[in-house]
Amino acid sequence: MVAGGMQHDMARRNQRRTRRGRTRPMAEINVTPFVDVLLVLLIIFMVAAPLMTVGVPVDLPKTAATALPSQTEEPLTITLTADGQVMIQKTIVEREDLVKRLRAIAEERSDDRVYLRSDGAVAYEVVAQVMGALNAGGFTSIGLVTDIGGPSFDGADR
Repeated sequence: MVAGGMQHDMARRNQRRTRRGRTRPMAEINVTPFVDVLLVLLIIFMVAAPLMTVGVPVDLPKTAATALPSQTEEPLTITLTADGQVMIQKTIVEREDLVKRLRAIAEERSDDRVYLRSDGAVAYEVVAQVMGALNAGGFTSIGLVTDIGGPSFDGADR
């Protein structure tokens, strides 16, 4: 009789285990995969953010001006390189075609803001001519891009 009672107790324990596993839903949320995905996305954006800037190497002049606030539309950037090339974003444009290209771009954009990057070795006359072409192309808000850390002209150099 002892052997039969022991088998009955074992069967009852197995029945409880299977019943418990089937009827009880898991009440905890597993956040580990969510955190893993967020960390991977964070790393991707940290690596990709510096690559989103315009990649034309230019030796910008240094000034005491501060950075402009960001806007919603990607800014249009015109670059004057030390060797005399004019670039819209990363595309080289001939000076004769500059106004025509700027007018076509101005029709597509809602913002008339444009950033002009010029190497420090470029003559002021060339910069002024490109600014005139920007104005003729429909861009009236021209921002000159510089590096920070230049002279402040108030006696307190930074």
